[in-house]
Amino acid sequence: MRNHLFIGDTQVKPGVPLDHIEALGKFILDRKPDVIVHAGDNWDMPSLSSYDEGKRAMEGRRYEEDIEAGNEAMRIIDAAIESDSSYNPECYFLIGNHEQRIERYVEENPKLEGYMSYDDFELDNWQVIPFLHILELDGIHYSHYFSNPFSGRPYGGSAVTKLNKLKFSFAMGHVQKLEYHKDFLNNGKSISGLVNGAFYMHDEDYKGPQGNNHWRGLTLLNGVTDGDYDLETIRLERLLAEYHV
Repeated sequence: MRNHLFIGDTQVKPGVPLDHIEALGKFILDRKPDVIVHAGDNWDMPSLSSYDEGKRAMEGRRYEEDIEAGNEAMRIIDAAIESDSSYNPECYFLIGNHEQRIERYVEENPKLEGYMSYDDFELDNWQVIPFLHILELDGIHYSHYFSNPFSGRPYGGSAVTKLNKLKFSFAMGHVQKLEYHKDFLNNGKSISGLVNGAFYMHDEDYKGPQGNNHWRGLTLLNGVTDGDYDLETIRLERLLAEYHV
């Protein structure tokens, strides 16, 4: 049985606070999970946002600054892990749709081939899982999100709905909420669905004054065995209070 730490989308961009990342490093050293999975969307990449193209919000955005902001967050996590030479967790990073903005941008602007790529990410200590590929560990299926095989669009609905469609234990980010559901099967086994898509301190302007009131934090999957586990949730506020910088 192993413990998995699941880090929701961190959405790092220039100017946002990283106190929670510092606290995350301390939490990792304290709890020492066997496996660490980052849900992706660490590099928010606002400079490549197609939604803001042509708007005033795009003024002053720079690719290099977006890359450096995300790299700084990953350096903090790596430094914490490396500070204990006896600790060697398995670390996985799931490429999210925000990182994939680079791929889409280069596809639309071929002259940038070789100048912009995932190689700009500092992920040497992490096993990188391509966008929407599924990572299976101890019976848990991880992906940034899960999509309908016919349309390619993300499955909507609650964790219950997703679990009914997927029919296997899964954990995903992408959706800015916390949801969890477990079903018990007739064969004595169980399957669980976990959605944890937000681990950041800042508010997103596009969500408005009411849309930012959602759960943020970490999830720890304790004693993972054949897709079953005991779920522990760590709210952002609790993390910052207990592992204050």
